[in-house]
Amino acid sequence: MLIDPRPMMTHAKARRGWGPARLLCAALLCLVLIPLAPGAAADIGLATLFPTERQSRTLLVINKVLERSHYRGLRLGDELAEAVLGNYLEELDPGRLFFLQRDLDRFMRTANRLDDEIGKGKLDSAFDVFRVYRVRVDARVDYALSLLNGPFDFDADEAYLADRRQAPWAKSEAELDETWRKRVKNDYLLLKLANKDDAEIRDQLRKRYEGIARRIRQLSADDVFDVFANAYTRALEPHTGYLSPSAAESFDIGMRLSLQGIGAVLQADNELTVIRRTVPGGPARQSGKIAAGDRVVGVAQGLDGAMEDVIGWPLQEVVDRIRGPQGTAVRLLILPKAASAGGRLREVALVRREIALDDMAAKAFVIAAPTVPPPLRIGVITLPTFYRDFHAEAEGQDDFRSTTRDVRRLIETLKTQGIDGLVIDLRGNGGGSLSEATSLTGLFVDQQPVVQVKDASGKVELEINPDTDVTYTGPLAVLVDRDSASASEIFTAAIQDYGRGVVIGEPTFGKGTVQTLVDLDRYALGKDANLGRLRMTTAEFFRLSGSSTQLKGVEPDIQFDFGSDGEQQGERALANPLPWSRIEPAPHSGYRRPGLDEVRRRSQERTTADLGFELLSTQAQVRREIEAQTEVSLRASERRAESERRDRTLTEAKARYLRARGVEPLDEEADEIDEEAMEREQDLIDRIQTEEAARILADAIRIS
Repeated sequence: MLIDPRPMMTHAKARRGWGPARLLCAALLCLVLIPLAPGAAADIGLATLFPTERQSRTLLVINKVLERSHYRGLRLGDELAEAVLGNYLEELDPGRLFFLQRDLDRFMRTANRLDDEIGKGKLDSAFDVFRVYRVRVDARVDYALSLLNGPFDFDADEAYLADRRQAPWAKSEAELDETWRKRVKNDYLLLKLANKDDAEIRDQLRKRYEGIARRIRQLSADDVFDVFANAYTRALEPHTGYLSPSAAESFDIGMRLSLQGIGAVLQADNELTVIRRTVPGGPARQSGKIAAGDRVVGVAQGLDGAMEDVIGWPLQEVVDRIRGPQGTAVRLLILPKAASAGGRLREVALVRREIALDDMAAKAFVIAAPTVPPPLRIGVITLPTFYRDFHAEAEGQDDFRSTTRDVRRLIETLKTQGIDGLVIDLRGNGGGSLSEATSLTGLFVDQQPVVQVKDASGKVELEINPDTDVTYTGPLAVLVDRDSASASEIFTAAIQDYGRGVVIGEPTFGKGTVQTLVDLDRYALGKDANLGRLRMTTAEFFRLSGSSTQLKGVEPDIQFDFGSDGEQQGERALANPLPWSRIEPAPHSGYRRPGLDEVRRRSQERTTADLGFELLSTQAQVRREIEAQTEVSLRASERRAESERRDRTLTEAKARYLRARGVEPLDEEADEIDEEAMEREQDLIDRIQTEEAARILADAIRIS
């Protein structure tokens, strides 16, 4: 299991990094990644929740490092102070379920001195806010528990504002009581629609609400500091963050174990644990029953262990439950993203195992693209990540695995099969090693510069591919989507800037920044500090054309339009990202590329009538509908009908496509699912875009 720790692309000279993803804060535990097994830790008294000298010193060191080295630069002032306070309140109470407007009014009066406090390493205001938060949580949980003793009317025509991130703060206790009455009713309805009985529902919710209060009472002064420090660093931009000593240790463990478990990256979103992505070759991906965006609402050990409700749990606790010894089973209760909030739950049993490098390595196959007969043979290389076995390389092994070496070998094999063109599939590739993105470009481009890197001082360096041995000179296309990020964007942008190939798919993620881990103890002036680390943005990537990949990503030459809102995906969906910018272009010469107007027209004509693209568009439409729905009905009949309508829409679109491919769709409600058949179904869905990319490249070859 992977925790998504806001992975980073390290500086070019460090030669490796991680793709982009933002660790979203758990609604009730924020960015605290300290495992607190239920009942294992003692309650922390309010009298002990005051800042320590070490925390003050840590804040001063953070200030010093940010002032000297952050790419955006630190400028303390009223504007930054208000942003920090806003972030802090958002971390503690994103659903506007605990604080009252009068609390906010009081806190805002302290904002004008918060910048002075931060500059002096003082944390009095931050701890004052948290002590109020503790009191408010206890009061709200007591009220929620009292509601469980009464009846619920699910025939009444009323609704609950489920997405409360933009809701106004309650002006009175009575107003907050009404919000919580609907919240508890909604929680009950979710379990009722999952066919649980009344006694079971009330017991499960009682444990859930008691767990909320218990976890908040167990947070120490160090935990409070961690939350505030991250609210502070996030005010600069979303990829800078503080790692406490314990969180830094967890980060290291996560990196060492990153290829073990069920093969899924988790993030916290409000009170839910969300699957951000699944790892190719991992148990989660191979099951065919778990996909990005699905919510984990329960975890059970073994094939017969009791299912634990994990709604409202901190991310680290959920991860600890899912992790376990290799070869053991874990069962997840999944609420699919494609279902509404009251949709059908799915239980998935997985066997934990190590994910071998081979499972994540580049793979190749050939598609016969039926344009004008005879069909052209188009090779496809799927590349899930930019990997390099740094450990084997450091040990001096000459045959260490790397993306470039594997792709070169696959290209040579495809050449023997007589391919007419080649597609590099980077969909879902979140990045990885910068050196591999650079050297992979050299397999296709006989020029040396690949990307420009600008540091905080304004100095620009060219990242150059030292190997001029071009492996493939034939027609080329690159397939990308909204999750292609970081190193993927560097490779794609270079191919596009040189005019070496056709870029196909969706606009990419848009992460064009470089992060570095800084050990704060280096700045502790010889004291035994153990201050933790700072993950800090120190540089930005720029294309050879001079344009940044930041925010905008890479725009495909031929775009697949599934009706997605570009402002609600990738880096553009994050709060306070660095802006797009440009610098002077780097000297580079281009390749002659044929015009694409006719190729684009043919593709649009095909995809408009293609049942596969109809399925993908339907999935995107349902996803947009769910994401846009901030309010949900509390009438059981309406909620059930809405869920069934969405399920039916998706099932029918999927069935039309599969039958057109000669495959009878599985009955997903059957007691036993043929997992091999489910994998075959998913493979056909995964190939929808790949096959169209092959047809596009074939058209380009024919027309040129």
